[in-house]
Amino acid sequence: MENVKIVENGVQAKKEIAQFMMEGFTKDEIYLLAHDENRSEHLTDALKISAIGVGEQGFFESIANVFRSRGDELRAKLESLGLSAAAAERCEEQMDHGKVIVVATTLA
Repeated sequence: MENVKIVENGVQAKKEIAQFMMEGFTKDEIYLLAHDENRSEHLTDALKISAIGVGEQGFFESIANVFRSRGDELRAKLESLGLSAAAAERCEEQMDHGKVIVVATTLA
């Protein structure tokens, strides 16, 4: 999936979000994930983009996330946005190193 960007911080995330919007995506089709849940929520709110929820993952996946490790939860969310298991794993590894993932998709 070419609509995945790995960035260092919120400034770079904002730039990638603007680029996705210039390509025709709406803010409802752009998602941001970070390994630290507070950072993820803060950036999502600050940049006014969508959070990954029941609509994207489905009810049972959302409930299952309560019992998963953060890494497992992040991979499940990425897969719900259309990434392969291998791509989700690579992105989660980048988040382990402090990176932020920005995904634009019309699948969700």
